[in-house]
Amino acid sequence: MKLADAATDFLASKRIAVTGVSRNPQGHGSNAVIERLIERGYDAIPINPNATELAGVTAYPSLTAVPGGVDAVVIGTRPEHALDTVKEAVNLGITKVWMHRSLDAGSVSADAVAYGREHGVVVIDGGCPLMFDPTADGAHKVMCGILKLTGKVPRVVS
Repeated sequence: MKLADAATDFLASKRIAVTGVSRNPQGHGSNAVIERLIERGYDAIPINPNATELAGVTAYPSLTAVPGGVDAVVIGTRPEHALDTVKEAVNLGITKVWMHRSLDAGSVSADAVAYGREHGVVVIDGGCPLMFDPTADGAHKVMCGILKLTGKVPRVVS
């Protein structure tokens, strides 16, 4: 499926967990993502095992701990944590996962991508939800175009 279609489907989810939201928000992509999701009316849930509140909302230590579950998850942790998060998502029946990446390796783990896809999860392996409407801004849209050229943002996902 084309990236734009996968992003549209992902962002049609109204309850989205974001892992890697930091207690020290400066420079953390996950913090920018959750703040924008909240601003745009999403029920965004921060996941951080070391916090009880982030971005002004209740934080949970894991996806499993979120009352009522979530529809999708943005992974914003280091890549070595992505596989555990994808396994947890699979166990909970979450079928939409976005591994955040911009200029660096971001949160993308080849093992986590493969595991998710083998278990029926649509995994977006790069880029950022803020690059696509209804959460986008001009700077993120420009960045998306540039990162597609460098291969940091996939053109298609499965």
